[in-house]
Amino acid sequence: MKRIIKSAALILGILLLFASCSGGESDVTTTAPNDTTSELVQPGIEYGSETVSDGEHPQVKFTMKDGGSFIIELYPEYAPQTVDNFIKLVSDGFYDGLTFHRVIDDFMAQGGDPDGTGMGGSKDKIFGEFAQNGFRQNTLSHTRGVVSMARTSNDFNSASSQFFICYGDETFLDGSYAAFGKVIKGMEVVDSFLETERTIGADGNKSVPVEPIVIEKAEVL
Repeated sequence: MKRIIKSAALILGILLLFASCSGGESDVTTTAPNDTTSELVQPGIEYGSETVSDGEHPQVKFTMKDGGSFIIELYPEYAPQTVDNFIKLVSDGFYDGLTFHRVIDDFMAQGGDPDGTGMGGSKDKIFGEFAQNGFRQNTLSHTRGVVSMARTSNDFNSASSQFFICYGDETFLDGSYAAFGKVIKGMEVVDSFLETERTIGADGNKSVPVEPIVIEKAEVL
């Protein structure tokens, strides 16, 4: 019951959480769509506090301005166009110098907006690879460390460059957002974003870092 109340509070308070380059308000659904028939899965092989890579998936390393780093493993078998778009943006240096502009306790850290406001994005929008949009191939569950694409609520195909990393098991997002990767190393660096002083944002949460959380470099390994 507490989990349901928490999810409902997040939904009511995060009106701008998943905004992309088209602007406008957005929200989050509370449940996975009813037409999802495939069992949702968790990627990687758990080993202690890290996830061991199987060596068969692309990896991207994010180095932060403060010197910390983390590695995201990508899963094109679940979201091929999303992964291709992400790799292209990384290879083009798009994320270098950008920030994690929204960080919410017990929920997620969101970044990849060139405007730093939650309303910007890259030039190209991509098809939303999730069940609610008719894409049944993506059965990746939003568990701790999973990376997914941000979008506006009124356009399933509005994702561009903004992404978010789950702090907990946010399975109420399953089937409604395009999960495409997972932090397999350095999740403690993502956790450290929560230690940053934050102010109340347009989403109604204490979510806006006072000192920018800057990505120095993103690179495909």
